[in-house]
Amino acid sequence: MDQRPSLFSPYQMRRFSLAHRVVLAPLTRCRAIGGLPGPALAEYYAQRSTDGGLLISEATAISPAGAGFPRVPGIYNQEQIYAWKKVVDAVHAKGSIFFCQLWHAGRASHQAYLPDGAAPISSTEKPISASRKTLLPDGSYGTYPVPRCLATSEIPEVVEQYRQAAVNAIEAGFDGVEIHAAHGFIIDQFLKDGVNDRTDEYGGSLPSRCRFLLEVTRATVSAVGPDRVAVRVSPTIDNLDAYDSDPARLGMAVVERLNALQEEVSSGGQLAYLHLSRAMHGGGNAEEEGRLMRAMRDAYRGTFMCGGGYTRELGMESVERGDADLVSYGRHFIANPDLVERFKLDAGLNEFVRKTFYTPDPVVGYTDYPFLDSQPESRMQ
Repeated sequence: MDQRPSLFSPYQMRRFSLAHRVVLAPLTRCRAIGGLPGPALAEYYAQRSTDGGLLISEATAISPAGAGFPRVPGIYNQEQIYAWKKVVDAVHAKGSIFFCQLWHAGRASHQAYLPDGAAPISSTEKPISASRKTLLPDGSYGTYPVPRCLATSEIPEVVEQYRQAAVNAIEAGFDGVEIHAAHGFIIDQFLKDGVNDRTDEYGGSLPSRCRFLLEVTRATVSAVGPDRVAVRVSPTIDNLDAYDSDPARLGMAVVERLNALQEEVSSGGQLAYLHLSRAMHGGGNAEEEGRLMRAMRDAYRGTFMCGGGYTRELGMESVERGDADLVSYGRHFIANPDLVERFKLDAGLNEFVRKTFYTPDPVVGYTDYPFLDSQPESRMQ
């Protein structure tokens, strides 16, 4: 009898009992007007909830200086906590587990989003190249400004913002938090040697570049417990000019330090999961990425999640081979609120409409994608 796990078999993720391994990836959707999650977000997340499923929220700013897109939610004040409670309640009513992704954009922001028009903060004063454009509040695109390099003495304040945001997320009812250390945002700006040009204890050597991530993780673990904290990294992805000269070495260094952190926790507990974000399948050096993913998976002591352009078949293969315990899906989940059911039935998928990914409309391209039982025939993308 074949005892290998499948994409649809149960999984025990620390304290959380999952009914399947299909995870909603964190996806910025730009529908939180005024930084507050409203009824549209409650409907959107509830649509994608299943009994025993795991959802990760969109990137959620940890401070007023943390946002980098229009209409993104925050988790740094009581009004936001109260607003998130209603969204979390809608997800829990469907039986899902809900993690809040904690996010600070760092230099990947613009004065238009920051208090008093201040410059964005980072590990460096190097701006993102002019070839990359940022979405502005009026819907136009502009260049990224020159960031302000954080002084060594300022870094503990940002670490404290992550810790407090984790506390706030639990107060809002979230089951846990995912620290966004990927995709060129502030923690990734410290990790990657193509960005981090510091000469203090947060730059230079690989251990020093990992220090900020480890301090943030340790602080959030101390606040809410290890099994409510997860980390997302993307060693091979150069989004927003965040590249590293040795992604494999960086990825393994992060795993080594997270393993050590788990051992030092007084309760002896593992983190909820480590989430590896890969370049989209078919792009980049897929073979090299695959080797790194398997090496990180083999070395990491705990639940391992992968994401990045996975199809149903690729997700099934990854779980069955043991390359990952869980697989996160983004664009397919945007267009298919009942993605888990469609995958189970091997049914056709709605096609996603890219031009509506970040529009402000609370319905169009957001909560209006049809369910399988409401359409006569689905089209496979």
